[in-house]
Amino acid sequence: MSTGLFSRTVAKCFPVWARRAAVLAVPLMLAACAGSKPLPPASAPDPMAFAPAPVPTSPAFTPDVSDSGRYGVVADEPFPVKPVNLQKIDPQFLKQVVPNTTGEAPGTIVIDPHERHLYLVQDDGTAIRYGVGVGREGFAWSGTAYIRRKLEWPDWHPPAEMVARDPHARPYADGMPGGPGNPLGARSMALWEGNRDTLFRIHGTIEPYSIGKAVSSGCIRMLNQDVIDLYSRVPLGTKVVVRS
Repeated sequence: MSTGLFSRTVAKCFPVWARRAAVLAVPLMLAACAGSKPLPPASAPDPMAFAPAPVPTSPAFTPDVSDSGRYGVVADEPFPVKPVNLQKIDPQFLKQVVPNTTGEAPGTIVIDPHERHLYLVQDDGTAIRYGVGVGREGFAWSGTAYIRRKLEWPDWHPPAEMVARDPHARPYADGMPGGPGNPLGARSMALWEGNRDTLFRIHGTIEPYSIGKAVSSGCIRMLNQDVIDLYSRVPLGTKVVVRS
């Protein structure tokens, strides 16, 4: 494994399954894998895999009134996006404009796993800052990558090796369609290192209260409202810097 994008990740990760009746009794099947392969055609399914973990109960926070509209229902989508209960999200993890202290050029995405923040650098000396969920210990990674694929309401396809070893994955060998119960959420942006798909993503989540926590197997998860906003702002080829 090169020292580029992965500084601390593991060569293979294992899925964490949780049965949840609230999502049509479908377990949240998210695992993280590392691999290398050529860029798939645009019509090919996104080979995403990642893993959630139990999220501690969040304390109640007092949101800003202006955030209520921003994180309300998003109705003009193929699947309506549910509103976020802002009393359970620390306000520091909600979208806001801050001074650009990243040192990176405009248009760059900078992710600080320790702060649990993602910055999109602007050309006026500021950055748009979003809260994120990051990889738990043992699954963290750092380096530089580029967005090579962007998908709206992506399907989830468990890798063949996961299907072979995990009976919970077998019903989804042909994929889980995108939708409100899909753990990738409303958007997915694939991170590539050169010509290699890292299989790590910036994506939405159906676990909004995991934002601000280290719970995934390396992927960067965002509130669906925020990932829709970021997706609309960044083109293919966007540089992504993940700090160590």
